[in-house]
Amino acid sequence: MFKRFSLLMCMLLVVLAGNAQRRVPKVITVPLDSIVLSDPCILADDDTHMYYMTGTGGMLWKSPDLKMWTGPYHVAKTDPESWMGPHPEIWAAELHKYKGKYYYFATFTNNAIRIDSVKGNVIPRRASHILVSDKAEGPYKPVGKKNYLPAKQPTLDGTFWVDLDNKPYMVYCGEWLQNWNGTVEKIELKPDLSGSVGKGKVLFRAFDSPWSREKDENGNDIPNKVTDGPYLFRTQTGRLGILWTSWIHQDYVQGVAYSESGTLDGPWIQQKEPITPRNFGHGMLFRTFEGKLTMSVHSHENINGRYHRVPHLFLVDDSGDEIKLIP
Repeated sequence: MFKRFSLLMCMLLVVLAGNAQRRVPKVITVPLDSIVLSDPCILADDDTHMYYMTGTGGMLWKSPDLKMWTGPYHVAKTDPESWMGPHPEIWAAELHKYKGKYYYFATFTNNAIRIDSVKGNVIPRRASHILVSDKAEGPYKPVGKKNYLPAKQPTLDGTFWVDLDNKPYMVYCGEWLQNWNGTVEKIELKPDLSGSVGKGKVLFRAFDSPWSREKDENGNDIPNKVTDGPYLFRTQTGRLGILWTSWIHQDYVQGVAYSESGTLDGPWIQQKEPITPRNFGHGMLFRTFEGKLTMSVHSHENINGRYHRVPHLFLVDDSGDEIKLIP
C-alpha cells in the first residue's frame, strides 16, 4: 500500500507541474483507477488494436483492454524556439486520427510570456495547438510553425471536428480569465491541419448554461463563467451535440448542448441538467473494439486544496436524439 501511495503521489506531482519534459516517471503497468490524470482522452486505434490515453501533463498511456494501462510515455516533442518556450505546460491533450495520420490537440502554456492582466489576474501565453505523428504512440511534433489562434487571446482545450461541409475545424474555449464569460468557439483549419483559416467564431458562452452556477462577491447566485473541455459527437439519429464542462458552485460537472442546424454554426441549445454526476467532467466519447460507446471523464476531489483527478469510464446510449449514461 505504501509503495502504491508513493507512486501515485509522484505521478500527481508530475501532472500538476505540467512539465513532462523535465521529469518523466518510470514506465509501469497499473489498473485505470491507479492513474492520476486530468482530462483523459482515449483513442481506440484499429491499426494496432490498442487504446491510447492522453490528458494533462504531456504523457501517454496504452492498454489492450481498458483495464491495465502501461505508461506514462513522454510523446509531445515541442519546438523550444517557438512561442511555447523550452518547457511549456501541457493540458488536455487529445488524439485524433485523420487522413492516415495521428494528431495531438493540446493546450500549451508559456508562463514566461504574459499577454494580459484582467481584474488582478495575470494571464500567460496560452493557446491550443496541434502536433502530428505517423503512429498513435508518437512521438508527436508540431504540424507547422504557424499559430492557430490569436497570440493575445488565451485559448484552451482545443478539439477536432469535420463538419457537414467536409472542412476540418478546431473547437476550443476562450478563457474566462480574460473575457469573464467563457466561450466555446470554432475556427476552420487548413486541409492538412498545418494552420487556421480566417477568424474564430463564438458558438456559445458560459452564461448560456441553465445549470452552471457560482456566487458573486456579495453572495448572490449567478451563472458560472467557466467553459471547459468541449467535445463533439453525433447520435445515431444524426443529431450534432457537444460535451462541455463547468461548475455548480464547488462541484465540477459536465453538460451537453445540441445544434438545431446540425452544424457547428448552431444555434446551440443547452440541456437543462448536466449529464454526469457531480464532480465528474471534461469528458469525451469513443467506441470500444466491442462496439460499446464509452465516455471517458475524470473524477474531481479537492484534497487539502489540491485537485485529485482519476479517469473513469461510463457506458453511453446514443440510439436516440440525446445521449444518456447507462447505469
